[in-house]
Amino acid sequence: MACLHDHSCEDHNCAADWSLFNHIDVPKVVALNESVAGSAKSVFKPWEQRLDTSGGFLESNEGDPELLVFIPFTSDVKVKSISVVGGPDGTSPSRMRAFINREGIDFSDAQNMQPVQEWELAENLRGVLEYQTRYSRFQGVANLTLHFPDNFGGDTTKIYYIGLRGEATQNKRDVAATIVYEIMPNPSDHNYIITLVSSTLFVLLSPKLVI
Repeated sequence: MACLHDHSCEDHNCAADWSLFNHIDVPKVVALNESVAGSAKSVFKPWEQRLDTSGGFLESNEGDPELLVFIPFTSDVKVKSISVVGGPDGTSPSRMRAFINREGIDFSDAQNMQPVQEWELAENLRGVLEYQTRYSRFQGVANLTLHFPDNFGGDTTKIYYIGLRGEATQNKRDVAATIVYEIMPNPSDHNYIITLVSSTLFVLLSPKLVI
């Protein structure tokens, strides 16, 4: 397994050492176009539970594959990589766009704003793919918005797991603001387009940077 740091991962639990799961303010995670209100919270969990769907999963509304997920942190973080486990039969997201420290983004904003970075995704049903960030651009991250505009042809987009790896800073945050999103957006209101490890085989994919 290729890693982003200077030790052998055979001797370290990199999933635990570098996971940002404990720094995500999960109760305040929200999503646009989720078919079940609050279901976006269920995709944030420890790495070893990434394939466990018993707690639910995130799915877009029928006929509308776009999803937008807002992820606040309890302290500022540096994000090294992102992993996304999607659904089968064409329901996995095929593209991901990231925005940093931009609260209240809606679909119209996401369509018109320049992302910090975007990636073409592969179907990652077993959770073995990790997408590296342009690390210098992912410093001092108080919140991250991930925009998933398309999938691989399914009627809905399904996401079972979103994993973030990196480092937390000492700058603790009090995420007091409540970001209100529409649960079932009107399609006419927006143009579509939102973010491991142990002994499992791990593949690093080169990021596609939007200039």
